[in-house]
Amino acid sequence: MTAAADTRPNGQPRPNAEPRPTAERPGTDASPRQDRRKRSARRPVRSILKHSGLILLSIIMIYPLIWLVVSSFKPNDQIFTNLSIFTNELTLDNYVKGWSSQGLPFSVFLGNSSIIVIGAIIGNLISCSLAAYAFARLNFRFKTLFFVIMLGTIMLPIHVVLVPQFIIFKQLGWLGTFLPLIIPKFVATDAFFVFLMVQFIRALPKEIFEAARIDGAGHLRTFVQVTLPLMVPALATTAIFTFIWTWGDFFGPLIYLRTTSVFPVSVALKGFVDQQSTSDYGGMFAMSVISLVPLFIAFLLGQRYLVKGIATTGIK
Repeated sequence: MTAAADTRPNGQPRPNAEPRPTAERPGTDASPRQDRRKRSARRPVRSILKHSGLILLSIIMIYPLIWLVVSSFKPNDQIFTNLSIFTNELTLDNYVKGWSSQGLPFSVFLGNSSIIVIGAIIGNLISCSLAAYAFARLNFRFKTLFFVIMLGTIMLPIHVVLVPQFIIFKQLGWLGTFLPLIIPKFVATDAFFVFLMVQFIRALPKEIFEAARIDGAGHLRTFVQVTLPLMVPALATTAIFTFIWTWGDFFGPLIYLRTTSVFPVSVALKGFVDQQSTSDYGGMFAMSVISLVPLFIAFLLGQRYLVKGIATTGIK
């Protein structure tokens, strides 16, 4: 059918006339398609290189931990002569001897660490949450100044206040007990956790607090019944970090504790290293592996709240 047959006498096209096909210009769509194909071909290569690099870095970071675990099963004379993680001679003697080589069962030191950690967690959760609510929701004079001073303590090294604290605790008769390691947690001395909770509370909708005020709730009731249930991610983050930092703290217990019977795990491990005679590195590595188990369990159980607490802090 010709073009003349597809038109009416007045020049208008017929309703059922098919549009005339137009010839595609050469080179209009070819180059974008080629670019897309090249980019698609590069993606697997980039992905392989990226994941290979991440796997290599992961192996480098986890190798010391694997070596520690393997060395805890090696005899003492083979720990430093063979740095490989592959060995033919494995033994449980390090765990058996290390458990009671300090004159006391290692369970005593685990119990001491647990007492200190539980007290520190309870103290931080109570004091830091109360201080954070005050800074976030209450209006009082010099609130901004006090908040800035509190944040400034984060940059203050602990060695600056070590001597005054030691003198105070000595006059109170607390040396040799767990009190210097637990009581300061009940006065919101960890400014980082206060700041974390302040940002979390400020991100909560103000309408919730206004509704509680309309219902006649005071600040204490609002804090207990409204704020705390919404702060579970921030509270879990505080508890996990407090657990990790307190469990591995070495300096504080070394300063304030005097007798072996009250030593936590971090200080008890030092007893395996003797500068004047042979050190029991096998027993130290074995007990180090045991002391790491609670940290792994705490992190695995709380990592969901840990990530949520950090990721949602300060986001409205």
